[in-house]
Amino acid sequence: MLEKYIEIKFCKAIKEQGGIALKLTSPAFNGLPDRIVLMPGGQVWFAELKAPGRKPRKRQDVVHKMLRDLGFEVRVIDS
Repeated sequence: MLEKYIEIKFCKAIKEQGGIALKLTSPAFNGLPDRIVLMPGGQVWFAELKAPGRKPRKRQDVVHKMLRDLGFEVRVIDS
């Protein structure tokens, strides 16, 4: 299964739960997670979407750690 299909299913599931999953891009700062997820009740977390069995790149791991150190939740999703 391609990452694209996981992303489509993920965004649909978030929407069904009343949330939104915004695409993140930053030309000046690479390694950001794919999506920032905003859920009812003020829940905010980041999602890195991968094809099954794939792992984040080294730069992504560094950025995920930075976000976690700031108190944010980062989830890596491959299914």
